[in-house]
Amino acid sequence: KEFKERCTQCAAVSWGLTDEGKYYCTSCHSVTEKSKEVINTGAIPNTKIQAISRGLKRKRKLEKGWDWYVCEGFQHILYQQAEALKTLGIGPELKNEVLHNFWKRYLQKSKQAYCKNPIYTSRRKATVLEDNPSHSDWDSEPEGLSDFSCLSFVESGTDSQPDGRTQKPFPISKASQSETASICSGSLDGVEYSLRKEKGIIKMTVPRTLAFCYLSLLWQRETLTLSDLLRFVEEGHIPYINAFQHFPEEMKLYGRDKGIFAIESWPTYEDIYKKMIEIAKFLDLPRFPDITEDCYLHPNVLCMKYLMEVNLPDEMNDLTCQVVKMTGIGEVDFLTFDPIAKMAKTVKYDVQAIAVIVVVLKLLFLLDDNLEWSLSNIAEKYNENNKEDKPWFDFRKWYQVMKKSIDEKKQKWDEARAKYLWKSEKPLYHSSSDRAVVYKRREMVVDLQKQFSTLVDSKPTVERKRPSSFQFNWAEEDAAGTCFHGHSLQGVLKKKGPSLTTKNSLYWLSTQKFCRRW
Repeated sequence: KEFKERCTQCAAVSWGLTDEGKYYCTSCHSVTEKSKEVINTGAIPNTKIQAISRGLKRKRKLEKGWDWYVCEGFQHILYQQAEALKTLGIGPELKNEVLHNFWKRYLQKSKQAYCKNPIYTSRRKATVLEDNPSHSDWDSEPEGLSDFSCLSFVESGTDSQPDGRTQKPFPISKASQSETASICSGSLDGVEYSLRKEKGIIKMTVPRTLAFCYLSLLWQRETLTLSDLLRFVEEGHIPYINAFQHFPEEMKLYGRDKGIFAIESWPTYEDIYKKMIEIAKFLDLPRFPDITEDCYLHPNVLCMKYLMEVNLPDEMNDLTCQVVKMTGIGEVDFLTFDPIAKMAKTVKYDVQAIAVIVVVLKLLFLLDDNLEWSLSNIAEKYNENNKEDKPWFDFRKWYQVMKKSIDEKKQKWDEARAKYLWKSEKPLYHSSSDRAVVYKRREMVVDLQKQFSTLVDSKPTVERKRPSSFQFNWAEEDAAGTCFHGHSLQGVLKKKGPSLTTKNSLYWLSTQKFCRRW
Protein backbone atom coordinates (compact mmCIF):
# COMPACT_ATOMS: atom_id res chain seq x y z
CA LYS A 1 0.00 0.00 0.00
CA GLU A 2 2.91 2.36 0.62
CA PHE A 3 4.05 2.03 -3.07
CA LYS A 4 1.97 4.62 -4.94
CA GLU A 5 3.68 4.80 -8.35
CA ARG A 6 1.70 3.91 -11.48
CA CYS A 7 2.58 0.85 -13.51
CA THR A 8 4.51 1.79 -16.68
CA GLN A 9 2.63 -0.88 -18.66
CA CYS A 10 -1.03 -0.50 -17.66
CA ALA A 11 -0.96 2.67 -15.48
CA ALA A 12 -2.66 0.83 -12.60
CA VAL A 13 -1.76 1.33 -8.93
CA SER A 14 -2.07 -2.17 -7.53
CA TRP A 15 1.12 -3.78 -6.30
CA GLY A 16 2.16 -7.03 -4.70
CA LEU A 17 5.46 -8.52 -3.57
CA THR A 18 7.29 -11.46 -5.09
CA ASP A 19 9.29 -13.95 -3.05
CA GLU A 20 12.39 -11.90 -3.94
CA GLY A 21 10.88 -8.79 -2.39
CA LYS A 22 10.29 -6.98 -5.70
CA TYR A 23 7.10 -5.12 -6.52
CA TYR A 24 4.90 -6.55 -9.26
CA CYS A 25 1.67 -5.21 -10.76
CA THR A 26 -1.33 -7.38 -9.89
CA SER A 27 -3.09 -6.11 -12.99
CA CYS A 28 -0.60 -6.92 -15.75
CA HIS A 29 1.95 -8.94 -13.68
CA SER A 30 4.92 -6.83 -14.80
CA VAL A 31 7.79 -6.82 -12.29
CA THR A 32 9.68 -3.63 -11.43
CA GLU A 33 13.30 -3.25 -10.45
CA LYS A 34 12.32 -1.64 -7.15
CA SER A 35 12.16 -3.95 -4.15
CA LYS A 36 11.19 -3.88 -0.47
CA GLU A 37 13.11 -5.64 2.21
CA VAL A 38 10.70 -7.94 4.01
CA ILE A 39 11.56 -8.08 7.71
CA ASN A 40 8.52 -9.83 9.10
CA THR A 41 7.56 -12.78 6.94
CA GLY A 42 4.52 -13.31 9.07
CA ALA A 43 2.82 -10.46 7.26
CA ILE A 44 3.15 -12.44 4.03
CA PRO A 45 2.58 -16.14 4.54
CA ASN A 46 4.96 -18.50 2.83
CA THR A 47 2.11 -20.20 0.98
CA LYS A 48 1.08 -16.85 -0.45
CA ILE A 49 4.64 -16.15 -1.62
CA GLN A 50 4.81 -19.54 -3.32
CA ALA A 51 1.45 -18.96 -4.99
CA ILE A 52 2.59 -15.61 -6.33
CA SER A 53 5.84 -17.13 -7.55
CA ARG A 54 4.05 -19.95 -9.35
CA GLY A 55 1.63 -17.51 -10.92
CA LEU A 56 4.44 -15.33 -12.28
CA LYS A 57 6.26 -18.35 -13.70
CA ARG A 58 3.12 -19.51 -15.47
CA LYS A 59 2.63 -16.02 -16.82
CA ARG A 60 6.18 -15.83 -18.11
CA LYS A 61 5.83 -19.24 -19.69
CA LEU A 62 2.63 -18.35 -21.52
CA GLU A 63 3.76 -14.86 -22.48
CA LYS A 64 4.49 -14.72 -26.20
CA GLY A 65 5.17 -11.05 -26.77
CA TRP A 66 3.18 -8.40 -28.57
CA ASP A 67 0.19 -8.84 -30.81
CA TRP A 68 1.42 -8.02 -34.31
CA TYR A 69 0.35 -8.42 -37.90
CA VAL A 70 2.29 -9.76 -40.89
CA CYS A 71 2.42 -6.34 -42.55
CA GLU A 72 4.24 -5.00 -39.50
CA GLY A 73 6.95 -7.60 -40.06
CA PHE A 74 7.41 -6.43 -43.64
CA GLN A 75 7.41 -2.86 -42.40
CA HIS A 76 10.35 -3.65 -40.12
CA ILE A 77 12.20 -5.31 -43.03
CA LEU A 78 11.62 -2.27 -45.24
CA TYR A 79 12.87 -0.01 -42.49
CA GLN A 80 16.06 -2.04 -42.03
CA GLN A 81 16.67 -2.10 -45.81
CA ALA A 82 16.14 1.66 -46.02
CA GLU A 83 18.60 2.18 -43.17
CA ALA A 84 21.12 -0.04 -44.96
CA LEU A 85 20.72 1.99 -48.17
CA LYS A 86 21.25 5.15 -46.14
CA THR A 87 24.49 3.66 -44.81
CA LEU A 88 25.57 2.98 -48.40
CA GLY A 89 25.26 6.68 -49.21
CA ILE A 90 21.64 7.01 -50.34
CA GLY A 91 19.95 10.19 -49.16
CA PRO A 92 17.54 10.05 -46.20
CA GLU A 93 14.72 11.29 -48.44
CA LEU A 94 14.39 7.81 -49.89
CA LYS A 95 13.31 6.38 -46.54
CA ASN A 96 11.46 9.33 -45.03
CA GLU A 97 9.51 10.39 -48.10
CA VAL A 98 9.53 8.06 -51.11
CA LEU A 99 9.58 4.55 -49.63
CA HIS A 100 7.37 5.77 -46.79
CA ASN A 101 4.67 6.98 -49.18
CA PHE A 102 4.93 3.91 -51.42
CA TRP A 103 4.36 1.68 -48.40
CA LYS A 104 1.36 3.70 -47.21
CA ARG A 105 -0.03 3.57 -50.73
CA TYR A 106 0.31 -0.21 -50.71
CA LEU A 107 -1.45 -0.53 -47.34
CA GLN A 108 -4.30 1.55 -48.70
CA LYS A 109 -4.62 -0.27 -52.05
CA SER A 110 -4.49 -3.66 -50.30
CA LYS A 111 -7.18 -2.47 -47.85
CA GLN A 112 -4.99 -2.99 -44.82
CA ALA A 113 -4.97 0.65 -43.69
CA TYR A 114 -5.85 4.23 -44.68
CA CYS A 115 -9.28 3.21 -45.92
CA LYS A 116 -12.81 3.24 -44.51
CA ASN A 117 -13.07 -0.49 -43.82
CA PRO A 118 -9.66 -2.12 -43.26
CA ILE A 119 -9.70 -5.89 -43.49
CA TYR A 120 -8.69 -6.24 -39.82
CA THR A 121 -11.32 -3.99 -38.24
CA SER A 122 -13.86 -6.80 -38.21
CA ARG A 123 -11.59 -8.82 -35.94
CA ARG A 124 -10.34 -6.13 -33.64
CA LYS A 125 -11.07 -2.43 -33.31
CA ALA A 126 -8.41 -0.42 -31.58
CA THR A 127 -7.68 3.26 -31.22
CA VAL A 128 -4.34 4.80 -30.55
CA LEU A 129 -3.95 7.62 -28.06
CA GLU A 130 -1.48 10.08 -29.55
CA ASP A 131 -1.89 12.88 -27.01
CA ASN A 132 0.32 11.06 -24.51
CA PRO A 133 3.37 9.33 -26.06
CA SER A 134 3.69 7.03 -23.05
CA HIS A 135 0.34 5.43 -23.93
CA SER A 136 1.11 4.96 -27.61
CA ASP A 137 1.16 1.39 -28.84
CA TRP A 138 3.59 2.32 -31.63
CA ASP A 139 6.66 2.98 -29.49
CA SER A 140 8.44 0.09 -31.17
CA GLU A 141 7.63 1.14 -34.72
CA PRO A 142 10.62 2.28 -36.78
CA GLU A 143 10.73 6.04 -36.74
CA GLY A 144 11.26 6.26 -40.50
CA LEU A 145 7.90 4.63 -41.15
CA SER A 146 5.93 6.16 -38.31
CA ASP A 147 5.67 9.77 -39.45
CA PHE A 148 2.29 10.15 -41.09
CA SER A 149 2.40 13.91 -41.52
CA CYS A 150 2.31 13.93 -45.33
CA LEU A 151 0.30 11.73 -47.66
CA SER A 152 1.25 12.82 -51.16
CA PHE A 153 0.04 9.60 -52.78
CA VAL A 154 -2.99 8.79 -50.60
CA GLU A 155 -6.28 9.53 -52.26
CA SER A 156 -8.90 11.88 -50.92
CA GLY A 157 -11.05 8.96 -49.87
CA THR A 158 -8.71 8.14 -47.00
CA ASP A 159 -10.23 8.66 -43.60
CA SER A 160 -8.80 11.49 -41.53
CA GLN A 161 -9.40 12.30 -37.92
CA PRO A 162 -11.30 15.55 -37.27
CA ASP A 163 -8.90 16.68 -34.56
CA GLY A 164 -5.84 16.35 -36.76
CA ARG A 165 -4.78 12.95 -35.48
CA THR A 166 -3.96 10.18 -37.88
CA GLN A 167 -5.04 6.68 -36.99
CA LYS A 168 -2.25 4.15 -37.13
CA PRO A 169 -2.97 1.15 -39.35
CA PHE A 170 -1.92 -1.68 -37.05
CA PRO A 171 -1.40 -0.77 -33.40
CA ILE A 172 0.71 -3.32 -31.59
CA SER A 173 -1.18 -4.45 -28.53
CA LYS A 174 0.70 -5.49 -25.42
CA ALA A 175 -2.38 -6.96 -23.81
CA SER A 176 -2.51 -10.37 -22.25
CA GLN A 177 -1.50 -12.91 -24.85
CA SER A 178 -4.12 -15.36 -23.57
CA GLU A 179 -6.75 -13.33 -25.41
CA THR A 180 -5.17 -13.70 -28.85
CA ALA A 181 -2.74 -16.56 -28.45
CA SER A 182 -2.30 -18.73 -31.50
CA ILE A 183 -0.64 -22.09 -31.65
CA CYS A 184 -0.12 -21.80 -35.42
CA SER A 185 1.76 -18.51 -35.74
CA GLY A 186 3.34 -15.76 -33.70
CA SER A 187 1.53 -13.07 -35.69
CA LEU A 188 -2.19 -12.57 -35.31
CA ASP A 189 -2.92 -13.14 -39.01
CA GLY A 190 -0.15 -15.56 -40.02
CA VAL A 191 -2.50 -18.41 -40.90
CA GLU A 192 -5.04 -16.16 -42.57
CA TYR A 193 -2.33 -14.36 -44.54
CA SER A 194 -0.75 -17.55 -45.85
CA LEU A 195 -4.14 -18.79 -47.08
CA ARG A 196 -5.40 -15.49 -48.47
CA LYS A 197 -5.93 -15.43 -52.24
CA GLU A 198 -7.78 -12.33 -53.30
CA LYS A 199 -7.96 -11.42 -56.99
CA GLY A 200 -6.34 -8.13 -57.85
CA ILE A 201 -4.40 -7.88 -54.57
CA ILE A 202 -0.64 -8.36 -54.53
CA LYS A 203 0.47 -10.14 -51.37
CA MET A 204 3.60 -8.81 -49.76
CA THR A 205 6.63 -11.11 -49.74
CA VAL A 206 10.27 -10.69 -48.79
CA PRO A 207 11.40 -10.45 -52.47
CA ARG A 208 8.86 -7.68 -52.98
CA THR A 209 10.60 -5.62 -50.30
CA LEU A 210 13.53 -5.35 -52.72
CA ALA A 211 11.10 -4.34 -55.47
CA PHE A 212 9.87 -1.54 -53.20
CA CYS A 213 13.46 -0.45 -52.56
CA TYR A 214 14.29 -0.39 -56.27
CA LEU A 215 11.12 1.57 -57.04
CA SER A 216 12.19 4.14 -54.48
CA LEU A 217 15.72 4.27 -55.88
CA LEU A 218 14.32 4.74 -59.38
CA TRP A 219 12.00 7.52 -58.23
CA GLN A 220 14.92 9.32 -56.59
CA ARG A 221 17.17 8.59 -59.62
CA GLU A 222 19.85 7.37 -57.24
CA THR A 223 23.25 6.10 -58.34
CA LEU A 224 22.34 2.47 -57.80
CA THR A 225 21.13 0.00 -60.41
CA LEU A 226 19.13 -3.15 -59.80
CA SER A 227 22.19 -5.35 -60.36
CA ASP A 228 24.11 -3.34 -57.76
CA LEU A 229 21.21 -3.65 -55.33
CA LEU A 230 21.14 -7.45 -55.67
CA ARG A 231 24.93 -7.63 -55.32
CA PHE A 232 24.82 -5.65 -52.09
CA VAL A 233 22.10 -8.01 -50.86
CA GLU A 234 24.26 -11.04 -51.52
CA GLU A 235 27.30 -9.39 -49.92
CA GLY A 236 25.24 -8.87 -46.75
CA HIS A 237 25.06 -5.07 -46.83
CA ILE A 238 21.27 -5.03 -47.23
CA PRO A 239 19.07 -7.29 -45.02
CA TYR A 240 17.26 -10.00 -46.97
CA ILE A 241 18.12 -13.56 -45.97
CA ASN A 242 16.95 -14.05 -42.36
CA ALA A 243 15.85 -10.42 -42.22
CA PHE A 244 13.41 -11.37 -39.44
CA GLN A 245 16.38 -11.51 -37.07
CA HIS A 246 16.11 -7.73 -36.82
CA PHE A 247 12.57 -7.92 -35.45
CA PRO A 248 12.11 -6.67 -31.86
CA GLU A 249 12.34 -9.42 -29.28
CA GLU A 250 8.67 -8.91 -28.41
CA MET A 251 7.60 -9.84 -31.97
CA LYS A 252 7.59 -13.63 -31.68
CA LEU A 253 7.84 -15.48 -34.98
CA TYR A 254 6.99 -19.15 -35.40
CA GLY A 255 4.68 -21.56 -37.24
CA ARG A 256 3.14 -20.09 -40.39
CA ASP A 257 5.30 -17.01 -40.01
CA LYS A 258 8.28 -19.14 -41.00
CA GLY A 259 6.88 -19.71 -44.49
CA ILE A 260 6.20 -15.99 -44.88
CA PHE A 261 9.48 -14.46 -43.70
CA ALA A 262 12.08 -17.24 -44.10
CA ILE A 263 13.90 -17.10 -47.46
CA GLU A 264 16.22 -19.86 -48.64
CA SER A 265 17.26 -18.61 -52.09
CA TRP A 266 18.99 -15.56 -53.52
CA PRO A 267 16.93 -13.00 -55.42
CA THR A 268 17.23 -13.00 -59.20
CA TYR A 269 17.29 -10.01 -61.49
CA GLU A 270 14.30 -10.98 -63.65
CA ASP A 271 12.12 -11.89 -60.66
CA ILE A 272 12.71 -8.63 -58.78
CA TYR A 273 12.32 -6.62 -61.99
CA LYS A 274 8.94 -8.20 -62.77
CA LYS A 275 7.78 -7.68 -59.19
CA MET A 276 8.82 -4.04 -59.40
CA ILE A 277 6.62 -3.50 -62.45
CA GLU A 278 3.71 -5.38 -60.82
CA ILE A 279 3.87 -3.23 -57.70
CA ALA A 280 4.14 0.01 -59.69
CA LYS A 281 1.01 -0.86 -61.68
CA PHE A 282 -0.84 -2.07 -58.59
CA LEU A 283 -0.13 1.21 -56.81
CA ASP A 284 -1.15 3.25 -59.91
CA LEU A 285 2.00 5.30 -59.56
CA PRO A 286 2.31 8.36 -61.78
CA ARG A 287 5.07 9.00 -64.29
CA PHE A 288 8.46 8.85 -62.61
CA PRO A 289 10.89 11.80 -62.69
CA ASP A 290 12.59 12.23 -66.08
CA ILE A 291 15.83 10.41 -66.79
CA THR A 292 17.93 13.13 -68.41
CA GLU A 293 21.51 13.13 -69.68
CA ASP A 294 22.90 14.20 -66.32
CA CYS A 295 21.23 11.29 -64.48
CA TYR A 296 23.24 8.26 -63.42
CA LEU A 297 20.79 5.91 -65.15
CA HIS A 298 21.25 7.55 -68.57
CA PRO A 299 23.05 5.15 -70.95
CA ASN A 300 25.86 7.65 -71.61
CA VAL A 301 26.74 7.79 -67.93
CA LEU A 302 26.30 4.06 -67.31
CA CYS A 303 28.35 3.17 -70.40
CA MET A 304 31.19 5.31 -69.09
CA LYS A 305 30.97 3.54 -65.74
CA TYR A 306 30.90 0.05 -67.26
CA LEU A 307 33.75 0.84 -69.68
CA MET A 308 35.85 1.56 -66.61
CA GLU A 309 34.51 -1.57 -64.92
CA VAL A 310 35.40 -3.94 -67.78
CA ASN A 311 38.76 -2.25 -68.43
CA LEU A 312 38.10 -0.98 -71.95
CA PRO A 313 39.71 2.11 -73.59
CA ASP A 314 38.28 5.52 -72.71
CA GLU A 315 38.03 6.36 -76.42
CA MET A 316 35.15 3.90 -76.73
CA ASN A 317 32.94 6.30 -74.79
CA ASP A 318 32.55 8.52 -77.90
CA LEU A 319 31.37 5.52 -79.90
CA THR A 320 28.87 4.42 -77.24
CA CYS A 321 27.42 7.95 -77.16
CA GLN A 322 27.02 7.85 -80.96
CA VAL A 323 25.20 4.51 -80.77
CA VAL A 324 22.90 5.86 -78.05
CA LYS A 325 22.12 8.94 -80.16
CA MET A 326 21.54 7.02 -83.42
CA THR A 327 19.24 4.44 -81.82
CA GLY A 328 17.26 6.98 -79.76
CA ILE A 329 17.59 5.01 -76.53
CA GLY A 330 18.85 8.11 -74.75
CA GLU A 331 15.62 10.08 -75.19
CA VAL A 332 13.80 11.15 -72.04
CA ASP A 333 10.49 9.57 -73.05
CA PHE A 334 12.20 6.27 -73.80
CA LEU A 335 14.06 6.12 -70.50
CA THR A 336 11.45 7.49 -68.08
CA PHE A 337 9.31 4.88 -66.32
CA ASP A 338 5.56 5.47 -66.61
CA PRO A 339 3.60 2.56 -65.05
CA ILE A 340 0.09 3.74 -66.02
CA ALA A 341 0.82 4.79 -69.61
CA LYS A 342 -1.10 3.04 -72.37
CA MET A 343 2.13 1.93 -73.99
CA ALA A 344 4.14 1.45 -70.84
CA LYS A 345 7.86 1.08 -71.53
CA THR A 346 10.27 -0.43 -69.05
CA VAL A 347 14.01 -0.16 -69.35
CA LYS A 348 16.67 -2.31 -67.73
CA TYR A 349 19.16 0.51 -67.49
CA ASP A 350 22.22 -1.53 -66.55
CA VAL A 351 21.50 -4.28 -69.10
CA GLN A 352 20.91 -1.69 -71.81
CA ALA A 353 24.25 0.01 -71.14
CA ILE A 354 26.12 -3.30 -71.34
CA ALA A 355 24.29 -4.08 -74.60
CA VAL A 356 25.49 -0.78 -76.09
CA ILE A 357 29.10 -1.66 -75.21
CA VAL A 358 28.70 -5.08 -76.83
CA VAL A 359 27.36 -3.43 -80.00
CA VAL A 360 30.37 -1.09 -80.13
CA LEU A 361 32.76 -4.01 -79.67
CA LYS A 362 31.08 -5.79 -82.57
CA LEU A 363 31.33 -2.67 -84.73
CA LEU A 364 35.05 -2.46 -83.99
CA PHE A 365 36.10 -6.10 -83.91
CA LEU A 366 33.15 -7.96 -85.51
CA LEU A 367 33.62 -10.69 -82.84
CA ASP A 368 33.35 -13.57 -85.31
CA ASP A 369 36.32 -15.37 -83.67
CA ASN A 370 38.54 -14.33 -86.55
CA LEU A 371 38.80 -10.60 -87.15
CA GLU A 372 39.42 -9.68 -83.50
CA TRP A 373 42.49 -11.95 -83.40
CA SER A 374 43.85 -10.53 -86.67
CA LEU A 375 43.53 -6.99 -85.34
CA SER A 376 45.18 -8.14 -82.11
CA ASN A 377 48.24 -9.35 -84.04
CA ILE A 378 48.57 -5.93 -85.69
CA ALA A 379 48.26 -4.14 -82.33
CA GLU A 380 50.79 -6.47 -80.70
CA LYS A 381 53.41 -5.81 -83.39
CA TYR A 382 52.87 -2.06 -83.20
CA ASN A 383 53.25 -2.03 -79.42
CA GLU A 384 56.50 -4.01 -79.63
CA ASN A 385 58.00 -1.60 -82.15
CA ASN A 386 56.68 1.60 -80.55
CA LYS A 387 57.04 1.12 -76.80
CA GLU A 388 57.32 4.85 -76.08
CA ASP A 389 54.13 5.79 -77.97
CA LYS A 390 50.57 5.42 -76.76
CA PRO A 391 49.83 1.68 -76.96
CA TRP A 392 47.18 0.35 -79.29
CA PHE A 393 44.36 -1.65 -77.75
CA ASP A 394 45.18 -5.37 -77.96
CA PHE A 395 41.93 -7.35 -77.83
CA ARG A 396 43.69 -10.68 -77.16
CA LYS A 397 45.67 -9.33 -74.20
CA TRP A 398 42.55 -7.64 -72.83
CA TYR A 399 40.61 -10.90 -73.14
CA GLN A 400 43.28 -12.85 -71.27
CA VAL A 401 43.46 -10.29 -68.45
CA MET A 402 39.68 -10.10 -68.07
CA LYS A 403 39.17 -13.85 -68.22
CA LYS A 404 41.71 -14.41 -65.44
CA SER A 405 40.20 -11.70 -63.23
CA ILE A 406 36.63 -12.81 -63.81
CA ASP A 407 37.47 -16.47 -63.18
CA GLU A 408 39.12 -15.55 -59.87
CA LYS A 409 36.16 -13.38 -58.91
CA LYS A 410 33.70 -16.14 -59.84
CA GLN A 411 35.63 -18.72 -57.83
CA LYS A 412 35.50 -16.51 -54.73
CA TRP A 413 31.81 -15.91 -55.38
CA ASP A 414 31.09 -19.65 -55.66
CA GLU A 415 33.06 -20.37 -52.49
CA ALA A 416 31.20 -17.65 -50.59
CA ARG A 417 27.87 -19.10 -51.70
CA ALA A 418 28.94 -22.62 -50.73
CA LYS A 419 30.05 -21.48 -47.27
CA TYR A 420 26.98 -19.36 -46.61
CA LEU A 421 25.12 -20.29 -43.44
CA TRP A 422 21.42 -20.30 -44.29
CA LYS A 423 20.26 -20.99 -40.75
CA SER A 424 19.51 -17.87 -38.78
CA GLU A 425 20.99 -16.94 -35.42
CA LYS A 426 17.41 -16.54 -34.25
CA PRO A 427 15.95 -20.07 -34.31
CA LEU A 428 12.58 -20.74 -35.92
CA TYR A 429 10.11 -23.21 -34.47
CA HIS A 430 6.70 -24.56 -35.51
CA SER A 431 4.80 -23.79 -32.32
CA SER A 432 5.35 -22.06 -29.00
CA SER A 433 5.64 -25.44 -27.27
CA ASP A 434 8.75 -26.25 -29.36
CA ARG A 435 10.54 -23.04 -28.43
CA ALA A 436 12.54 -24.36 -25.50
CA VAL A 437 13.72 -27.45 -27.40
CA VAL A 438 14.71 -25.47 -30.51
CA TYR A 439 16.64 -22.87 -28.50
CA LYS A 440 18.42 -25.61 -26.55
CA ARG A 441 19.48 -27.34 -29.76
CA ARG A 442 20.64 -24.04 -31.20
CA GLU A 443 22.82 -23.38 -28.15
CA MET A 444 24.36 -26.83 -28.50
CA VAL A 445 25.12 -26.22 -32.19
CA VAL A 446 26.74 -22.86 -31.46
CA ASP A 447 28.88 -24.39 -28.70
CA LEU A 448 30.00 -27.23 -30.96
CA GLN A 449 30.90 -24.77 -33.74
CA LYS A 450 33.00 -22.71 -31.34
CA GLN A 451 34.80 -25.81 -30.05
CA PHE A 452 35.44 -27.10 -33.56
CA SER A 453 36.72 -23.73 -34.78
CA THR A 454 39.10 -23.63 -31.82
CA LEU A 455 40.42 -27.10 -32.63
CA VAL A 456 41.06 -26.35 -36.31
CA ASP A 457 42.35 -22.84 -35.48
CA SER A 458 39.93 -21.12 -37.85
CA LYS A 459 37.90 -17.97 -37.52
CA PRO A 460 34.16 -18.66 -37.10
CA THR A 461 33.17 -15.46 -38.89
CA VAL A 462 34.25 -14.12 -42.26
CA GLU A 463 35.07 -10.45 -42.62
CA ARG A 464 32.42 -8.68 -44.65
CA LYS A 465 33.57 -7.06 -47.87
CA ARG A 466 33.38 -3.29 -47.96
CA PRO A 467 30.63 -2.02 -50.29
CA SER A 468 31.78 -0.52 -53.57
CA SER A 469 30.11 0.48 -56.81
CA PHE A 470 33.02 -1.12 -58.70
CA GLN A 471 33.98 -4.77 -58.48
CA PHE A 472 37.37 -4.19 -60.13
CA ASN A 473 39.93 -1.45 -59.57
CA TRP A 474 42.18 -1.42 -62.62
CA ALA A 475 44.04 1.74 -61.66
CA GLU A 476 45.84 -0.21 -58.92
CA GLU A 477 46.87 -2.83 -61.48
CA ASP A 478 48.38 -0.31 -63.92
CA ALA A 479 51.92 -1.10 -62.76
CA ALA A 480 51.51 -4.64 -64.03
CA GLY A 481 50.36 -3.40 -67.46
CA THR A 482 46.81 -4.69 -67.09
CA CYS A 483 44.95 -1.36 -67.30
CA PHE A 484 43.68 -0.57 -70.82
CA HIS A 485 41.87 2.69 -70.11
CA GLY A 486 44.51 4.85 -71.76
CA HIS A 487 45.05 2.65 -74.83
CA SER A 488 44.33 3.91 -78.32
CA LEU A 489 41.85 2.62 -80.90
CA GLN A 490 43.95 3.70 -83.89
CA GLY A 491 44.59 0.08 -84.78
CA VAL A 492 40.89 -0.51 -85.54
CA LEU A 493 39.96 2.93 -86.93
CA LYS A 494 40.81 4.65 -90.22
CA LYS A 495 40.39 8.15 -91.56
CA LYS A 496 37.56 8.77 -94.00
CA GLY A 497 37.58 12.43 -94.91
CA PRO A 498 37.53 14.63 -91.83
CA SER A 499 36.25 11.87 -89.56
CA LEU A 500 37.25 8.41 -88.40
CA THR A 501 35.47 5.18 -89.26
CA THR A 502 36.02 1.54 -88.37
CA LYS A 503 38.26 -0.67 -90.48
CA ASN A 504 35.60 -3.35 -90.09
CA SER A 505 32.67 -2.72 -92.45
CA LEU A 506 30.55 -5.68 -91.34
CA TYR A 507 28.23 -6.40 -88.44
CA TRP A 508 27.65 -10.00 -87.52
CA LEU A 509 24.54 -11.43 -85.89
CA SER A 510 24.64 -15.04 -84.82
CA THR A 511 21.12 -15.58 -86.19
CA GLN A 512 21.64 -13.86 -89.54
CA LYS A 513 24.17 -13.39 -92.30
CA PHE A 514 26.72 -10.61 -92.35
CA CYS A 515 25.24 -7.15 -92.64
CA ARG A 516 26.82 -4.81 -95.18
CA ARG A 517 25.10 -1.71 -93.80
CA TRP A 518 24.73 -0.58 -90.20
